[in-house]
Amino acid sequence: MKVLVIGSGGREHALVWKISKSSLVDKVYCAPGNAGIAEIAETADLSASDIDGLADFAKREAIDLTVVGPEVPLTMGIVDHFEKEGLKIFGPSGAAAELEGSKAFSKAIMKKYGVPTAAYASFTSKKEALDYIDKMGAPIVIKADGLAAGKGVVVAQTLAEAGEAVEAMMGDKAFGAAGEKVVVEEFMDGEEASYLVFSDGKNILPMPTSQDHKAVYDGDKGPNTGGMGAYSPAPVVTEALEKRIIKEIIKPLIDGMAKEGKPYKGILYAGLMMTKDGPRVVEFNCRFGDPECQPIMMRMKSDIIPVLEAVVEEKLHTVTMEWEERKTVCIVMAAGGYPGNYEKGKEISGLNSFKDRQDLVVFHAGTSGREGKIVTNGGRVLGVTALGEGLEEAINLAYDAVKSISWEGVYFRKDIGKKGLARL
Repeated sequence: MKVLVIGSGGREHALVWKISKSSLVDKVYCAPGNAGIAEIAETADLSASDIDGLADFAKREAIDLTVVGPEVPLTMGIVDHFEKEGLKIFGPSGAAAELEGSKAFSKAIMKKYGVPTAAYASFTSKKEALDYIDKMGAPIVIKADGLAAGKGVVVAQTLAEAGEAVEAMMGDKAFGAAGEKVVVEEFMDGEEASYLVFSDGKNILPMPTSQDHKAVYDGDKGPNTGGMGAYSPAPVVTEALEKRIIKEIIKPLIDGMAKEGKPYKGILYAGLMMTKDGPRVVEFNCRFGDPECQPIMMRMKSDIIPVLEAVVEEKLHTVTMEWEERKTVCIVMAAGGYPGNYEKGKEISGLNSFKDRQDLVVFHAGTSGREGKIVTNGGRVLGVTALGEGLEEAINLAYDAVKSISWEGVYFRKDIGKKGLARL
């Protein structure tokens, strides 16, 4: 069969890498892809948001299954469009993807179906938002309602910080239309974890736990990014807590979306806070996390294609998955200045050392090819992902590889996985 993966980041490279290993797949395409993806798949120069162009491409190339990586085309309704054209596609409908497309919608669904999350209020008036913040006090969390590439969240420790965040989102339009409405939430204390499941609208198939590192600097300091690294499994999520997550969060949400007439098919990503009172939802995403996808794909022993097809065909109860016992760690190597301004076009050296490794893969994110060389082309550039017998071994393998790769201005966190080690 022929498979098309949509997107250009580290998540999409990991998906292409895993899909290309399937005995059921003859050829993998990726639109638009990146320099690393181009080494194992045929890339097409089409934007991930060019829904008409992508559908035409899928028809022209007789694509048997399309897999959507990023959130933007999902919230634009790419799944609905492909299905109308008679094309098989993996991902939630535009209506279901509103879980990620609008934080206010997501919070309202959680409230209606009793899913534990932070108390909140949403505002389209800057003055009303600021008045509410003054009344509630700090610390407090300010979120742009719409999509902001993982950066539209500010955990304000003071009222001044909260005010600056509202001004940036609603006044300065730092995130464009995404900040026309803001959600203000109570601050939740605890450790974060990511919990991902496949869903066919009724049934779920869980994946191993993982933990993202969103802040740009060591010790979870500095502004939020799209993610500076991840590891799997996350020891903060015990077996007992996982049962609670499924019972109190995942199943009520999936059942609730079905009752709303918006059955949820695809990947449901629950960003969770492990509080003293149990797991509570920070946010829902409607696709694989990036970088969580990278360590999860490395741990997936089963062929991914039967699972993707079972979701599309609403037969998820007929498949099972097998996972690596070994632990995985992904270290994101970023351009200096990210998540602020950064330069592109820096030549990357040291990539060829890892081509034949079974325990380590360098997933490309913001890269492109230029005159036979690979150069930086984004904020998050590479995701160096390693498998180890234990978490410490995986961390050491990944960081040893990171030391061999360089370009001008490269930046990475030095403490990915440290919170996991502290719990072992």
